[in-house]
Amino acid sequence: MKTYREMIVWQKSVDLVTMIYFKTRSFPNEELYGLTNQIRRAAISIPSNIAEGFGRNSKKDFKRFLQIAMGSIFELQTQLEIAKNLQFLSDDSYKKLFDATREIEAMLTSLIRKLRL
Repeated sequence: MKTYREMIVWQKSVDLVTMIYFKTRSFPNEELYGLTNQIRRAAISIPSNIAEGFGRNSKKDFKRFLQIAMGSIFELQTQLEIAKNLQFLSDDSYKKLFDATREIEAMLTSLIRKLRL
């Protein structure tokens, strides 16, 4: 691959960020600097860390940034659960977003394992 933009996991992560922004627009205004901001930041961190790690000059650095992206996935999953519990997200919206995070999680796990070889 010549660029991180060719990576499907990066593409899916960017799509997830877009979905997150659309879904969090309906969150209460008082959450703008709370849960809304946290969810958006965690989501943005995923493709950002994939891209930054790709640009590093070593597999070790790339793997570290992928692990950071994985941490952001887990953070986002937790925040989505909280948003659902607070009824900021419908069950259907939650499921769609959570399923997208699980797919990216699986892709990152696979990529991290390949870098161990």
